[in-house]
Amino acid sequence: MLNPGIVLRKHSSPHIFVSLVALSASASAFASVHELPSTSGTVDIDGRLDDLAWQDATQIELLYENNPGENLPARVKTVAYLMEDGKHLYIGFEAHDPDPSAIRAYLRDRDSAYNDDFVGIIIDTYNDDRRAFEFFANPLGVQMDMTNNEASSGDQGNEDDSWDAIWDSVGRINDTGYAVEMKIPLTQLRFPHTDGAQTWGLDLTRTYPRDKRYRFSNNTLVRGVNCYLCQIGEITGLEDAEPGRDFEIVPTVTASKSDSTEEPGFEPMVSGKAETEAGLSMRWGITPDLTANLAINPDFSQIEADAAQLDVNNRFALFFPEKRPFFLEGADYFTTPIRAVFTRSIASPDVGVKLTGKRGDNTFGLIAAEDAVTNLILPYRYGSDTTTLEQANTTVIGRYSRGFANTSSVGGLLTIRDGDGYQNRVAGVDGRWKLNDQHKFTAQHLLSETQYPLDVAIEFDQPLDKFKGNASIARYDYDTRNWHGYLRYAQLSDGFRADSGFQRRTGVYRQSASLARVWHGEDGGWWNRVRAHADYNILREDDDTFSERQFNLRVGVGGPMQSWTQVRLMKGAEQDDGIVYDIERIGFYTELKPRGGLSVGLYAQTGDNIDYDNNRLGEQIFLEPWVQWNVGRHLLVHVQSAFANMDTQQGEKIFDARVVDARLTWQFSVRSFLRFTWQHSATSRNPDVYIDDVDADSRNDGRQLLYSYKLNPQTVFFLGYSDQYVDDDDLIGLTVSDRSLFMKIGYAWNL
Repeated sequence: MLNPGIVLRKHSSPHIFVSLVALSASASAFASVHELPSTSGTVDIDGRLDDLAWQDATQIELLYENNPGENLPARVKTVAYLMEDGKHLYIGFEAHDPDPSAIRAYLRDRDSAYNDDFVGIIIDTYNDDRRAFEFFANPLGVQMDMTNNEASSGDQGNEDDSWDAIWDSVGRINDTGYAVEMKIPLTQLRFPHTDGAQTWGLDLTRTYPRDKRYRFSNNTLVRGVNCYLCQIGEITGLEDAEPGRDFEIVPTVTASKSDSTEEPGFEPMVSGKAETEAGLSMRWGITPDLTANLAINPDFSQIEADAAQLDVNNRFALFFPEKRPFFLEGADYFTTPIRAVFTRSIASPDVGVKLTGKRGDNTFGLIAAEDAVTNLILPYRYGSDTTTLEQANTTVIGRYSRGFANTSSVGGLLTIRDGDGYQNRVAGVDGRWKLNDQHKFTAQHLLSETQYPLDVAIEFDQPLDKFKGNASIARYDYDTRNWHGYLRYAQLSDGFRADSGFQRRTGVYRQSASLARVWHGEDGGWWNRVRAHADYNILREDDDTFSERQFNLRVGVGGPMQSWTQVRLMKGAEQDDGIVYDIERIGFYTELKPRGGLSVGLYAQTGDNIDYDNNRLGEQIFLEPWVQWNVGRHLLVHVQSAFANMDTQQGEKIFDARVVDARLTWQFSVRSFLRFTWQHSATSRNPDVYIDDVDADSRNDGRQLLYSYKLNPQTVFFLGYSDQYVDDDDLIGLTVSDRSLFMKIGYAWNL
């Protein structure tokens, strides 16, 4: 029997909520439709919900527990309030708690409170089950926002928190739990122009982390369906609303001074000049369907240090995520199954332009930039090199996708990168076909044409003339409540280059198969999920020469203290320099939250590994522990590290290596923090067992002190200091190699 106000939606789906909640299923879901009332009253965003205007709001209770329970009655009460005033969307939450002292809430920088209690709203403004905006806040008002691209063809996941909107939120813990108020300007949203009322997809959610991580919602989410947005309810209102054609202008000023030396310990530090630069970024909603971003002499510097990574006995270029705001907005528009777009390849542009839009079932994006330098990843069959050319290039990236049926889509991609004696062009098509709630097929085919400057081609053993290549990928996914599997084929020819993307290996093709079985625990049991997963991968070269084979068996269990523990057994073989080595490894992973504010984890692996520097098989132990500890409301300690040890099969040491990334953050408020970062890496080698000459010991230590104040994501102030120290066999101790002072001010005007 249906409840009043319930309608049958057209499909149903699972949602990986903030990469922590997995839902899956097989049938259509029932979802509610609500009215969005208008108010003429004023609302003071203070986390109290005591303004008279809230009496005009629609009240919606979050009745269901979606995870770990399967649409059970919610174990705590949560009431949401929604209304609008023609310019803003207002959302209030009253989150009741039987023990308010157990609420997990800490002052954090934005987009970093996902382990806390929090509430939020997901709105599909086009109501087409393809793309949604998500807004969350913890009980202290810390903001988290993201986009959810259900029709994304990539393997990087649907949710992307790199998108930042300008909105208000305040939260307060009280005697009965906590309350949160949100005020979202309609200019921050994209929605169609329609005559009459808008109808948006709506999901209201609360995350309640205790011994287990609970998710509550106003909607039931059926497990075993391969989409999420098609299950959520609807809200109607905003009669004759016009999407905001906002104009945002953000002038910035950056100042820096750097001292450095090319030969630490042998040549003195050279004092650099103080440099000051002004830049301008603009965002313009040209039409309801088209947004333009323009950056003139932009500050594309990266304020935060990248996470340290272990780089020893490694053949391939390391991947570091994009963090620059200009490229982050609308980044999901350019995502495809093959990573042919990676905007960190655009290193130091003098000007950048970006257009993104959606009209009906059509989405499109364009990026154009004049880059002062040219970064290159040069891939091979067995590794990759990187280099930077001190010459300019012009980069153009174009993307188009058309949706059809149930979140299916077909699209095209074009990237152009031209410079002096250099050219790389990539073009191709891709598609995502959702056959039904359990079956999905994804494919992409790309063609490339490349020419490198002669000196680069000679130095890195690349073709001297213009050359061509191609890449393809096809993947079939099967998802039900208890079974998950996929078949995958990927091919990259020797000549394929995607210099506007991130490809670190070519001349190979891979075939993969995977099957997983999931058991869901009973309510009140000590475990909530068990997953057994087997996969098989085989990698061959273009000429059908064997390269790599791997069979993995994983068994994991989710248990008390929000824990997840997994054991992995691997058996395979790998070819290196014409020799095939049999490889066996065992791995172990665990993470848990023994108390509020404390998360710990460990990945460990032991077994065979190839010593690529010396062409032989060795025995390696790898450890990767991490801890994140909120010491009170204000202080956050975050340490992640990695340790690797490799010996010959006769027991002789080859190397010991370690890397540590430690960050201490004092969060003054939701807007400002002071952070100290220490990054340490050290490698100890046994030169007697190396073919080539190597340093017996090397070390690198970097430090950064950063003060940040963010009125909103665009109105910011940064002040910082960093330095770097190195040591090797030629030095007598840690020696400074560079140091710098920097400052950035940006202010956003919305016109």
